[in-house]
Amino acid sequence: MTEHKGWIPVALSTALEPGTSAGTLVGGAELVVWRDTRGAAHVWEDRCPHRGMRMSFGFVRGDHIACLYHGWQYDTAGQCQYIPAHPTLDVPKTIKVPTYTAAEKGGLIWAALSSEAAEANIPVGDGEAVPVRSIYIDRPFEAMLAALRNANIPAFTGDAAPRFEAIVDGIVAITTGDDRLLIACQPFSATRTALHLVIQGSAETYRGAGQKHFARWAETFRLLLETASTPVAEMA
Repeated sequence: MTEHKGWIPVALSTALEPGTSAGTLVGGAELVVWRDTRGAAHVWEDRCPHRGMRMSFGFVRGDHIACLYHGWQYDTAGQCQYIPAHPTLDVPKTIKVPTYTAAEKGGLIWAALSSEAAEANIPVGDGEAVPVRSIYIDRPFEAMLAALRNANIPAFTGDAAPRFEAIVDGIVAITTGDDRLLIACQPFSATRTALHLVIQGSAETYRGAGQKHFARWAETFRLLLETASTPVAEMA
């Protein structure tokens, strides 16, 4: 896997319930994002070392995730702990899924795909955040960033002119009046980028009607991006 020097947003926090898993891509590399039943998020390579089945097809039991194919169970460190066909076997320590450092902050699940990235700061603040939705657009990561910088951004409400702010490469914020929307870009594949949208504000203010309002704004924004370059996009 190509190393990324910073933290990569891989999902909205609300997209993954405890005891569930989902597959995603970073730069075309397959990853599984899963939560144990206590709610902790994990990001691993999405392959069981036994027969290569995607771990995202499997099931979560407590703090273990099991492969769907033969039920091999792995703990939160990626170490295989149990093989159903050989229940008394002392599983060799060499049977392990490659894991990456995961964290949650600002309404997002983040992954550090290198030791250098894990030592960096996650590029969002500690304040409250309300996830809105994710948008997947068929455009390369760098081209997507350029489109965001050059887009004719619509105001959230009223006539207040929106202000665009690039925080770090791939993380941008749009502000209209008192409303601030974070757009965290995930390099999904060579030709596709995921945009994870999060309102930076309190749930008391934005949950429910506020989320719906920004979700409708996101649809308008997506259409503007499509019109600018005619990519094919889908909403998640």
